[in-house]
Amino acid sequence: MEFRATNTPRLDWSGDGLAIGFFEDAVELTGDLTELDQKFSGVLQELIAETEFKGKVNSSAATRVGSNSPVRKLILVGLGKAQELELNTLRLAAASIARLAKKEKCKTLGISLPVWQNDPSLTTSAIVQGVELALYQDHRFKSESEDKGLLLEQVDLIGLAGQEAAIDRAKKITSGVNLARELVAAPANAVTPLTMAETAQNIANEYGLIAEILEKEDCEKLGMGAFLGVAQASDLPPKFIHLTYKPEGTPRKKLAIIGKGLTFDSGGLNIKGAGSGIEMMKIDMGGAAATLGAAKAIGQLKPDVEVHFISAVTENMISGRAIHPGDVLKASNGKTIEVNNTDAEGRLTLADALVFADKLGVDAIVDLATLTGACVIALGDDIAGLWSPDDNVANQLLAAAQTAGEKLWRMPMEEKYFDGLKSIIADMKNTGPRAGGSITAALFLKQFVKETPWAHLDVAGPVWTEKESGYNNAGATGYGVRTLVNWVLS
Repeated sequence: MEFRATNTPRLDWSGDGLAIGFFEDAVELTGDLTELDQKFSGVLQELIAETEFKGKVNSSAATRVGSNSPVRKLILVGLGKAQELELNTLRLAAASIARLAKKEKCKTLGISLPVWQNDPSLTTSAIVQGVELALYQDHRFKSESEDKGLLLEQVDLIGLAGQEAAIDRAKKITSGVNLARELVAAPANAVTPLTMAETAQNIANEYGLIAEILEKEDCEKLGMGAFLGVAQASDLPPKFIHLTYKPEGTPRKKLAIIGKGLTFDSGGLNIKGAGSGIEMMKIDMGGAAATLGAAKAIGQLKPDVEVHFISAVTENMISGRAIHPGDVLKASNGKTIEVNNTDAEGRLTLADALVFADKLGVDAIVDLATLTGACVIALGDDIAGLWSPDDNVANQLLAAAQTAGEKLWRMPMEEKYFDGLKSIIADMKNTGPRAGGSITAALFLKQFVKETPWAHLDVAGPVWTEKESGYNNAGATGYGVRTLVNWVLS
């Protein structure tokens, strides 16, 4: 699919489908829209009247213009109230337009949407992302593709001439999102620790990153007892992934991104029971998938920031080698952990990954993890939780998420709650009381970062959707990639 930035007026544009955005209660035809309606023999006004189109957000309408017309189909999309226009409104509108254009069998599409806050670059990026993300289809595991319709071949961004760089940037970012989607969506027999390591190596080879894949023996030498304790029951060897992007010249900042990488989580000896959603535990590497997706995007965008992408990847399985509830593990910083729940394994793998990142001398660390059901109970399926003792890093991430259109909410780090993690025989337990479970999880992770500014993102809810929503089709969403890339770029 080709995107073209053009200043061809709507009156002069020709192609299969012309899409126009309208604000709520502002659908009166004025200026060039009056001329456009006259050119199309009143079809535009008829469409507005017959569908009672009011321009409300998430509303749309489409009609055929006529066989002799230079435009075959007209598409209208509502943008809501003008004063409430957000960048993500345009991203969502573009997704709606793309889906309608595909349904209407358009090969060429012209999109005319308003410029957000006089910023044509961000506007262009949002529109391209909306189209690309909405039209992404994953048919890898079907014997026959269900996508038998015409493919959209060309999208003209009307009124956005000169924004080729923004188009290119958006496509590089969505390539990372779609990689994350593919990793999360694939079953655990297709994406294993080895698969994740190979994916990281491929990213390094293609985009000039440095790949370091630590094997079990390497992790033993580093004292990663928490990570290896989780890994010891699996027949598949663990892989500790460390990708490094280094810019030309002196980097402006050095950052680390860590993703939880459980390619399957059985719960261990605290096995997940019937009705627990165990069949979906292939998504428990959503943080690692976002980390690799961000690595792919950053490797193409090449900012002046050094970035380390880290994941301790393994399965959490059951065998005669499995850790027992009550076992004590020692992390690589010397802290001991009583494992009172083997199903709280992600934080154990993250512990050693955080210690590793903390020793790199970076300016900030962010980890992403499908960590707790408690976060989903608190924030639902669409919003990720953010914990950080550092206001600067937290505000940077909130701003990056806002621009990305990924919902993120800062949660409290109530230090008193750490009392619930105290152990009689070790430095701490790996889980606390049920109340405040996502907070105690964040407090647990905090014990493995010394002085580096750090933030934790619990993305358990938004990495997957059961039904089409916005620019996400049912399935994996690739949540976090766009926020991470925006954070690095800013």
